[in-house]
Amino acid sequence: LMSGDGYPLDGRDKAQDDKQTQEFLWEKHDHYLRHLDDDKESLEYMMTEHLRMGGIYWGVSAMALLRRLNDQQRRDEIIDWIFRCRDSKTAGGFGPNVGHDADITATHYALLVLCIYDGLEQLDREGVVAFIAGLQQEDGSFAGDRWGEVDVRFAYCALSSLTILDALDRVNVDACVDWILRCMNYEGAFGPVPMAESHAAYVFCAVQALALVDALHAVDMDRLGWWLCERQTPSGGFNGRPEKAPDVCYSWWILSALVTIDRAHWIDMEKLGDFIALAQDQDGGIADRPGDVPDVFHTFFGLAGLSLMRRADLAPIHCVYALPLEVVHRMQLPVILSMYDR
Repeated sequence: LMSGDGYPLDGRDKAQDDKQTQEFLWEKHDHYLRHLDDDKESLEYMMTEHLRMGGIYWGVSAMALLRRLNDQQRRDEIIDWIFRCRDSKTAGGFGPNVGHDADITATHYALLVLCIYDGLEQLDREGVVAFIAGLQQEDGSFAGDRWGEVDVRFAYCALSSLTILDALDRVNVDACVDWILRCMNYEGAFGPVPMAESHAAYVFCAVQALALVDALHAVDMDRLGWWLCERQTPSGGFNGRPEKAPDVCYSWWILSALVTIDRAHWIDMEKLGDFIALAQDQDGGIADRPGDVPDVFHTFFGLAGLSLMRRADLAPIHCVYALPLEVVHRMQLPVILSMYDR
């Protein structure tokens, strides 16, 4: 018998009995991440030009979780590149690549990478704060860029960035919280905007945004926790919405939200870990699901999920900031959750 996502209903795949398949491929992942941008003439590289800042964050963070972030020359090159992505047409925002318009997501990614590399000394903090604050709308939401599209992702990026920069007082936090709560649906989960279908990635953004400003008391954590737990499929992997296929990236989006609301013990961690392990490519990298082609996005989120589960001896990651815990402590950022108190 097969489930709708193509896995046996008992959650077993014959490959799961192959212990070698489940072995964590440290050296293969290291090699994969170090050589991601070797072929700059490939169609894939050119077609992802608009994702470059995100790709840098995923790659650097993945190497940090592997405890392999030890290339000083690469660090300096990346920091130099990030500052070349600053959009001079804005107060201090960053674009996803050199010459691209600034947006809040790329600015957040740039800030996170600079935090990891301890490279904030060159940052125009006031310019970044002014750029982000200028994107808040009258209803409390945040636009992603000057064109005005809003959704919960941008609220999370704004509140996370401003927490890191100690500048939450520059925006209307109460109005932002009210807007996020308008995105909550009857099952306790969140959509991207008010009256939109719930989606696990937006649940992550809403939950962590509320956590950053100590507003989780407004959430029915049992109801939300149950909706999130229902995303675990017979394969062990999570889907983002009902009746969808499982995807490794939700190992982060969902598990981190469950950790934040203290409901992670409601899911089968062992099966989730096995699902991620089976999505490893034997040449390095992690795919969206077993048998598919790996990419840096799913490699990072797979490693992040394994880190939250404390598997494979990866460096611990903070479930709210999506930063290595060592970075949060080094920068003396608010820990948000008591579990991270030293």
